Amino acid sequence: MGSEDHGQSLMNETLRVIRSRRSIRKYKPELISDAELEAILEAAVYAPSARNRQPWHFSVVRDQAMMTRLKKTLKANLLKCDVEFLAQRASEPGYVAFHDAPMVIIISADEAGGFSFLDCGAAAENIALAAESLNIGSCLMGSSEFLFLGDEGEEIKKGLGIPDGYRHVCAVTLGYKDCDQPIPAPRREGMVNVV
Repeated sequence: MGSEDHGQSLMNETLRVIRSRRSIRKYKPELISDAELEAILEAAVYAPSARNRQPWHFSVVRDQAMMTRLKKTLKANLLKCDVEFLAQRASEPGYVAFHDAPMVIIISADEAGGFSFLDCGAAAENIALAAESLNIGSCLMGSSEFLFLGDEGEEIKKGLGIPDGYRHVCAVTLGYKDCDQPIPAPRREGMVNVV
């Protein structure tokens, strides 16, 4: 039995969700339900963290006025940034920040913790997997760091309720999928050693 066949014989619901999750970039406009959001956030706080410090903060944005502000600010800041591919993407016709998702979770980390960013990455993955298990689309984004530039960035940080001493890690878009499930990209080979 080949490794692919062996992997299929061990498939369970958790492994199926991990294999089927894709970054979704087209969403329906309606918000996910409160019960779905609560289940996703519960998965987030059950992520592992070094010394169980749980050094994360989750700013859930579903207010449409705030979403509009974040989308406009992010696009404007990306257009001015010195990361060429991000500036190019933001200048394309039809570009809307956060893939026009109706909801986003901004994850920030306690800067005092040595492993806070790793811990927040685990929480972000839990969010994405919990969403997929509920047939809700998600996309992890790092470019959301461009929200927090200058004085407006400080205002946005306060508006999102990010505590002092916490720094942006990433954002996760959430919403009902308005597209077919993307085909998985080929997995890179030769990336594992077993010794």
